[in-house]
Amino acid sequence: MSKYVSAATITIIGLTCKSVLKLGLCPITVNGLPKLLAALDSSERENGRGVVTVCNHISTLDEPLSWGVLPCRNYWTSRKMRWTLGAADILFTNPVLSAFFRNGQVLKTVRGAGIYQPAVDTAIEKLSRGDWIHLFGEGNVCQPDTYPVENGIGHLRRFKWGIGRIVMETPRPPMIIPMWITGFDKLMPEGRGFPFNFIPHFGAKLSVTFGDPHGKMKRDLGSDEESRDVRIAVTEVVQRAVEDLGRSVSGTTLGVKPVTQS
Repeated sequence: MSKYVSAATITIIGLTCKSVLKLGLCPITVNGLPKLLAALDSSERENGRGVVTVCNHISTLDEPLSWGVLPCRNYWTSRKMRWTLGAADILFTNPVLSAFFRNGQVLKTVRGAGIYQPAVDTAIEKLSRGDWIHLFGEGNVCQPDTYPVENGIGHLRRFKWGIGRIVMETPRPPMIIPMWITGFDKLMPEGRGFPFNFIPHFGAKLSVTFGDPHGKMKRDLGSDEESRDVRIAVTEVVQRAVEDLGRSVSGTTLGVKPVTQS
């Protein structure tokens, strides 16, 4: 029964998001979607090679609205929809919300509990079965005007090292697809007071871009210290891939005004 409840939950949310986008309430441009669909249709998934998408996180509506770009057929099939990590202190605060997000394929994640916690373990297990895991590397909402700037160039905040653990400890290297979204920060700006913080600014121009899949990462794990260094290095590689995609979409500053050098 839970399988069907989950499928119904995802389908209803997916179709709702697709309707919002189709009605033109939020004009959207989609690039590279066939790259993701090809990965989800890959026969390698049956042999335990999972799919990981990693994206910048600029508003509370990134999830689930960005998945309104998927074909309708994906919503009813668990294997064609992402599992994602969601903050326990926001999404799992009462039994109703907990049931809703659990059925929406969200893994309860305790921020500050480190990379060795059940949500990360479960993500690795699911990837080992060829499932799709979606990650927001920064771990929380970071709108472009808050990006750190170095030499006039914006960067995403440091990605969480759990990404490195997920990638390194999955038996078969997953297909890693960087994503970049724009405009969602205008749709749902941060910092507004109640009740405006719950009201979208329809009319914002959105875009969702999928990059080229990345292949195998270095997977040599030695001592605990060496393993930590490899996880950090892998996380940094994934972050650069997402940033590079973002620069190809938004320009070298990632949407941040360059700092004038004195």
